[in-house]
Amino acid sequence: MFIATLLTNPAHPTLDRTTVESLRNAWAGGDATWLDPGVAAEFPLDTMPANLWEVWAALQTLSVDLIVQPAANRRKRVLLADMDSTMIQQECIDELADVAGFGPRVAAITARAMNGELDFEDALRERVALLRGLPLSVIDQVIQTRITLMPGGPALLATMKAQGAHAALVSGGFTSFTARIAAILGFDEHRANTLLAQDGLLTGQVADPILGRQAKVQALHDITTRLGLTAADVLAVGDGANDLGMLGVAGTGVALHAKPSVAAQCSVRVNHGDLTALLYQQGYSRPEFAL
Repeated sequence: MFIATLLTNPAHPTLDRTTVESLRNAWAGGDATWLDPGVAAEFPLDTMPANLWEVWAALQTLSVDLIVQPAANRRKRVLLADMDSTMIQQECIDELADVAGFGPRVAAITARAMNGELDFEDALRERVALLRGLPLSVIDQVIQTRITLMPGGPALLATMKAQGAHAALVSGGFTSFTARIAAILGFDEHRANTLLAQDGLLTGQVADPILGRQAKVQALHDITTRLGLTAADVLAVGDGANDLGMLGVAGTGVALHAKPSVAAQCSVRVNHGDLTALLYQQGYSRPEFAL
């Protein structure tokens, strides 16, 4: 048994009944349920559609995301989330570099690294080196003036945690940012890289070992083992090439507004919805949201 979920951006609800019913009829699905009028609907299917990705592509032109997944074990007990461009709308290192005067140069490296064109660890060291001499106080300034939460994040965390889920923020960014974002959103724990500093100034170095792609997979295994769960109980979300490992291992791996090369390797892709899409695809209706 499978569930097909159609959803769109809650800020611009464009999902109509005709679209939902037309697809349900074409795929001989069961009765449709509206999780949020104009935003998200779902219906059951007996088999995985052979033309899934052709239909997915057509719906993208309507700003509608389509997810088809097994009906069993949809509601996950662990949320494992990337931070930059996932739980927040920015890349922290790009914002720090902009303050340091290297914004465009670092942003270009970040984009290539997240698209899988560069080795993540080498690219991180190269970018961090350009931050040498930047006052530690700039981190607080960037958090306060440049960092914004991804829409839907507070509802996602509050709702899953209200249902007993464990939430972990696992980032290739920096602990000075993850600590703050984890506290704001209510994550149970966070892991990231540590920027080194001396006399109140960044040294241009990052502590070893660097938390990259494999470290995120290890975090998934560590957390599920500790909680007596399995990877099938995990909902992972990210956008970059360094997230592909955990997205592939998790029971459900969501590529959120991901780089094209990353999305192409994931079976759950959200390009238009916000983080509440992760609630809708688990079958939560809007009245069930904790926020």
